[in-house]
Amino acid sequence: MPSFKKDRLSEDIHREMTDILRQVKDPRVSSMLSVVRVELAGDGSHCKVYVSSLNGLDDAKASVKGLRSASGFIRRELFARLKMRKSPELHFIADDSIARGAEVTKKLSSMTFSEDTEEETDA
Repeated sequence: MPSFKKDRLSEDIHREMTDILRQVKDPRVSSMLSVVRVELAGDGSHCKVYVSSLNGLDDAKASVKGLRSASGFIRRELFARLKMRKSPELHFIADDSIARGAEVTKKLSSMTFSEDTEEETDA
């Protein structure tokens, strides 16, 4: 029988991380930053946090540097909010999935589709 504890904890970390990022006062951390995905190791000792910025990959990479320097504060807040036995070591990774999604949406909306005006008749 599979255990859902790791998945549940990953979702909790994702939710709390989104809120904690709004409290980080480092000027390198963008206000347009979003947590895309959280991967928690099986033993809970390491956590990969994928972040993306609406301003592009360069802004996300700059924000990751700020998040790495604020990782002690983020870890302490996460530990206090979730009341975990041990706080995982956080690894922040810049991701450009939001920018790629916006480009795809822009391309799809600019496409025009021709409609067939001829109707098939059954004889």
